[in-house]
Amino acid sequence: MNIKNHMRRFEQKGLFFKLFIVMVVSIITVCLFTSLVTIRMSERLFTETFSITNSKVLNQIKSSMESFNDSIVNGVSHASQNGTVKSYLTGGEGDSLSASVTYFGMGQQMKQIKSNVDAYDVGVTLVGVNGRSYTSDWSYWPVPTEQLAKSRITERTVAEPKRLMYQYDEETAKNGKEDYIIASKALMERTSDYLYGTIYVAIREQEFKRFYSNFTSTGNDVLILDAYGRIVSSNREDLIGTFSPELLKDVTDIQDQQLSYKNDDVMGKNHIILANYIPSYNFYLVNLIDREYAVGQIINVRDIALICIGIVLAALLTVFLISRRLTQSLTRLVRQMSTITEKDFGNYVHVTGSYEVQELSRAFNYMLDELNEYIARLLETQKEQRNAELAALQRQINPHFLYNTLASIKMLVQKGNKETAAETINALISLLQNTISNVSETITIEQELNNMKNYVFINHVRYGNKVQVNYFVAPDCMDYQVPKLIIQPFIENAFFHAFNEKGAGVIYIMVSRLDDMLVCEVVDNGDGIDGLSDDEDSQLPNPKSKRQLFTGIGIQNVNNRITLLYGDQYGVSISSKKGEGTKVKITLPLIVEQQELFDRS
Repeated sequence: MNIKNHMRRFEQKGLFFKLFIVMVVSIITVCLFTSLVTIRMSERLFTETFSITNSKVLNQIKSSMESFNDSIVNGVSHASQNGTVKSYLTGGEGDSLSASVTYFGMGQQMKQIKSNVDAYDVGVTLVGVNGRSYTSDWSYWPVPTEQLAKSRITERTVAEPKRLMYQYDEETAKNGKEDYIIASKALMERTSDYLYGTIYVAIREQEFKRFYSNFTSTGNDVLILDAYGRIVSSNREDLIGTFSPELLKDVTDIQDQQLSYKNDDVMGKNHIILANYIPSYNFYLVNLIDREYAVGQIINVRDIALICIGIVLAALLTVFLISRRLTQSLTRLVRQMSTITEKDFGNYVHVTGSYEVQELSRAFNYMLDELNEYIARLLETQKEQRNAELAALQRQINPHFLYNTLASIKMLVQKGNKETAAETINALISLLQNTISNVSETITIEQELNNMKNYVFINHVRYGNKVQVNYFVAPDCMDYQVPKLIIQPFIENAFFHAFNEKGAGVIYIMVSRLDDMLVCEVVDNGDGIDGLSDDEDSQLPNPKSKRQLFTGIGIQNVNNRITLLYGDQYGVSISSKKGEGTKVKITLPLIVEQQELFDRS
């Protein structure tokens, strides 16, 4: 009972609450919109500024890495051009004296090679085709020669002998040892391209990280990504050696589209992604900026929220007081009118209250008088109009159809085909009974189906079987009622107009139930209609420019008839495509019992 009283009070003060709610929504919307715009502008400014700054940082890192690459290139060049190195990697064992001399010379050359990269903590290893190997420091990168010869690093290096390659040593990492990045190059004779060895320069990932470690911070990470999407180095050790195809796609997009940066969700967070490709390494230098963390450092969302709440509360209090005063004078009249029930125009309000309210009350009562009189006249007029329209529809049978059908029957009798003539006469009788009888009556889908079959039979007798008709009617739809002459006109329309160019085809009659509607469709694979595309399914063609149908009921008339009976949610829609055919869709309500549709006054 208390709930009903509260609801009644709310309804009586509806105008006040509507005004108040509109103002509340408006104030909150403006406040939120302003806050969001401010935050977005700050984020955009931060992103643009940060991207410019970090792009310069990436260029510095790239320069440092290229300097390292230059040192390795010098060392590799010295090794590939040195005869002592070649002799050591290709010669036989020989006697102990020559072996000692060769080994001593190799040691001297290794010092020369190593001097090119002495600025960095690296290990250099050479392996020859004769099985010999020499390393600057065996403990730095302890990989046996036999294992190294079969490794993927060597396979890729030999596959591209003219290229200095940088690779992640995944095999050493799998064994639980340190992470290494290996620079490798095949040694070969220039004249014959004979491969006589391989040089490897190993650098620990911890040492490689020094190129960029000073430029990282919380929420600002640097990653080195190879061409396969593997992270070969990063300030975040948990990512080293893992694959990130989505990140590889982002950085390639940045390079291909020449973007300054890109926003995307990677590794479970939204990041600002900057990338720089280093051709000499075939690596991508990637900078990941945690957007949420970074923005949180420049925007205090809590303070903004508190300010917005304060503004909204102050505005709401002001709006409440003003709206209450403005609507209070109308509340009494609203209470008097609230007793008027829906569609009941006999409840008149009492003329009381202030001058303005009394004038409104008199105007409302006068409106009820005029409305009741108008509705009475309108109902009578609509009833007469319906009866006149249906009477006209009933008389609009096409005399050419009767003439041609009777002529066909005459020819059948003359040819002695009495059985077909009798069947044609029976079909015509049934069809005429359905057409000439009271059009306002409804018939079942089963009866309408029989009428359609009679009509199709007559046309096959007259014109042959070039146009076939297939019926697909759901069994549970047979007892539903439909107005007469709703489906059949569209079948004749297809018979006489759909196959003028093709000459033959198929008409499909489909009846099914969709939710609370009965859907009847007439589909042909004929010529189609110009100017009526598939995206105009809800539109009807202009009846003045389209053909009229067998009963004289045009497409627009059938649609008007349905909407007049059942409402605007039902009716006829057409879709057609030139050369592919036409589909007519008729939607009707589900009616089970026989009833007089037009006697509704």
